[in-house]
Amino acid sequence: MTGLTRRQWLLAAASASAGTLAYPWLGRGAFAADKPVVAALFCGHIDDHGFMQAGYQGFKKAQDSLPIVARYKDKVANETRAQIAALRELATAHKPALIIAHGGQNTEAALTVAKDFPDIGFVVTQGAVTAGNLSSYDVRQEESAWLAGAYAALMTRTGIVAHQSGIRVPPGLRARASYAAGVRHANPDVKLLTNFSGNQDDKALAARVTRAQAKAGADIIYTMLNKGRDGTTQACRELGIKEIGNVTDWVAREPDVFIGSAWADVGIGVFQACQDLSNGHFQAGRIFKVGLKQPEAVRLIMARDTPEPIRQRIAALREEILNGTIQVEAEYTGPEFQL
Repeated sequence: MTGLTRRQWLLAAASASAGTLAYPWLGRGAFAADKPVVAALFCGHIDDHGFMQAGYQGFKKAQDSLPIVARYKDKVANETRAQIAALRELATAHKPALIIAHGGQNTEAALTVAKDFPDIGFVVTQGAVTAGNLSSYDVRQEESAWLAGAYAALMTRTGIVAHQSGIRVPPGLRARASYAAGVRHANPDVKLLTNFSGNQDDKALAARVTRAQAKAGADIIYTMLNKGRDGTTQACRELGIKEIGNVTDWVAREPDVFIGSAWADVGIGVFQACQDLSNGHFQAGRIFKVGLKQPEAVRLIMARDTPEPIRQRIAALREEILNGTIQVEAEYTGPEFQL
């Protein structure tokens, strides 16, 4: 499917306003006051200080700066049946031109619902899936996660570092694999403890995993959690160990605990999908990727007191990823840390 030109987009809008439809895939009722309606699904809370909030901020930016009408639904369970129901609700209640399902955990649900609504465009962020009316927008958080792994291996004093996440979705699995590869590349003698607890938002569970990993010797923990991250952070503070965050700048937010953050502005994927629709460039059936080449989107943030030799090593490793000398791995086959 090809993107709409600006002239085609304006004609489509005019046709929709007049009650006829020049481009059937946009769907009758896809416009409100000559603006395309975009609906977004967030599985979790838009104020989680993590993945969902970053996506919502990208959506809010689109709402504030683009000629679109924005609708969204959050607090949806990370479970396929709930996601399918929520996507159907967005499709029928708002009759949007585009629905954005934020997060690769929505892949199966988006594929299912997209088949039933061929006149609506669909997007999965942090996804790797396509269909006739569906594209993916993928901010390659695994690249900053790889650098985070190398950084952890260079900064650890105990020789043991950890990783924590909740649900096993493709983006999280890829980022865990790349973090592990970064650890191994920087120092193969460093031991990695990696855990998926099954819940992104359970603070008590995250704290319990943290204490167990610290008891096993970890002095740096890389967290890929949503609201549950607060439990890890508080436990790290109490235990006197350090944390590396993801998605946003946790070093600036809580510098007493965080020594680094694998910045990956996943909200850029949400915003870009809205912008592409708005300017007539949206194309279904494609995967759009953003990575370290765009440092405003993907980079490793390090604490100010990071030793200069380590900063230089990280900078050199980044260049090796960019020039292809280092291939960022997508699969992990090592042991899992159990409570």
